[in-house]
Amino acid sequence: MSNSKNFNSRYIIGISFISALGGYLFGFDFAVISGALPFLRTQFALTPAWEGFLTGSLALGCIVGCLIAGNLADRYGRKPGLVIAAMIFAVSSIGIAFSQSFIYFIILRFGAGIGVGMASMLCPMYIAEVSPAEVRGRNVAINQLTVVIGILITNLVNYFLADTGHDAWRWMFGLGALPSAIFLIGVTWLPESPRWLMKSGQPQKAKLVLDKIGSPDFAAFTMKAIEKSLVGSTKQSYAMVFEKAVRPAVVVGITLAVFQQFCGINVVFNYTSTIFESVGANLNRQLFETVAIGIVNLLFTLLAMWQVDKLGRRPLMLVGSLGLSILYIVLAVALQNHFPAGLVSVFVLLAISTYAISLAPVTWVLISEIFPNKIRGVASSVAIVSLWGAYFILVFTFPILAKTLGTYGPFYLYAVICFLGFLFVKARVKETKGQTLEELEDNLIRH
Repeated sequence: MSNSKNFNSRYIIGISFISALGGYLFGFDFAVISGALPFLRTQFALTPAWEGFLTGSLALGCIVGCLIAGNLADRYGRKPGLVIAAMIFAVSSIGIAFSQSFIYFIILRFGAGIGVGMASMLCPMYIAEVSPAEVRGRNVAINQLTVVIGILITNLVNYFLADTGHDAWRWMFGLGALPSAIFLIGVTWLPESPRWLMKSGQPQKAKLVLDKIGSPDFAAFTMKAIEKSLVGSTKQSYAMVFEKAVRPAVVVGITLAVFQQFCGINVVFNYTSTIFESVGANLNRQLFETVAIGIVNLLFTLLAMWQVDKLGRRPLMLVGSLGLSILYIVLAVALQNHFPAGLVSVFVLLAISTYAISLAPVTWVLISEIFPNKIRGVASSVAIVSLWGAYFILVFTFPILAKTLGTYGPFYLYAVICFLGFLFVKARVKETKGQTLEELEDNLIRH
């Protein structure tokens, strides 16, 4: 087992942060729609169904991006996929800013989703594969930190752009080209994942990377563990994901991914303006609430990073799912009875903080670490495709459900889903903190 004296913390955090810039762009594309929707409703005369489809079109692109990234990551390495994702981000941001028609906008938003989907899969996977076991949870959570920083900065920019006229949404999207360019430059400096290098028959290159990450003892220990885990491995295919030996991990990965979306919190992120409009808040107040959400999200993500390798994954998931279930019932009652916007804001921010310390980072950490080395690429892509499919269903259905049931109605449904998620985590999710990826794989095979 390695210890903290055996590895180069500064180098590992550096490459983790560069990779996690993909998370920032994920946060940007995810949040920009919340500020832009009030303008897009007017620009494209959106019905509830089209509003849901416009918001969810990102997720459809994400599904394609995950499928591309899984294959690309296993065939050519993690790094080329990150480079392609960065280029897609830059091109789509500029393209959306100049959209002249609804169809053109949707196509480019779908394209942006391909970049988000690739980054959402490759960034946590890459960080997990370059991080020693003792700090892997914290390092993968860096990706979630950059996601929430992206959300917060985007919400702030949206807030200040809101008064610049009916074309403000063009600037909101177009400014995404700047962080995309920074990410692209940063990715060119990253080393390839040592686990991928070993898998593709390049042990010398893997050793060079591991020597930079840690001491010779750490490198030798890690190479031996990776080698052992790859014995008998063949070319990856999606059929391997459903083999009996790995099926328990795949079921847990897919269920957690779907649960992270069906828990309903992304409705709060994407439809902040709709929720607060229902209790009489004006546009300025609606956009201010997106900023407040971004700040609370950031603070509690930092808390999660500090605790994920101490408290562990399982306790955080249990507290988060049960806490959200209770908070949604309170929020639904508040919306149903038209409580003042300030009071609704308190319940919304409590829900955001609960999610940010639990389901948000921990789901990505678990998906990045529970799959065996030989199928990690395709298994991660199956789990994350499921996540984005669930996200599309969630954001597409919310405007329709809100119109049919009232804005409060869907939150009763999300409360039930969160309680079911709590029961699933209690029954099926095992603790993974402090174990190497190879030790987790051994435990999976033994069980």
